Amino acid sequence: MTPEGKVKAKVKKVLTEAGVWYAMPLGSTFGKRGVPDFVACCDGRFLSIETKAGKGKTTALQEYEMQRIRNAGGTAVVVDDSNVGSLAEWLDSWRRGDG
Repeated sequence: MTPEGKVKAKVKKVLTEAGVWYAMPLGSTFGKRGVPDFVACCDGRFLSIETKAGKGKTTALQEYEMQRIRNAGGTAVVVDDSNVGSLAEWLDSWRRGDG
């Protein structure tokens, strides 16, 4: 499993355990580029998660799409090696409206 695959596996586990609906859009020639790795619906709210590993950085296109999500009233976050361990705690806070 790739380093980013490990981060994605942890995100899947947290979302599943929290009862969050999610999908992982596949990047392809027919798909939209820059869409985050996870799109989710939680308590009637839209959440997207871009995953990175190591020194991976979001691309300009990913940043653009995440800003479009925020502008539309959704939440867009980046989860990486440094914060994946606190994702469940952040999700609980976000659900309460604190995050």
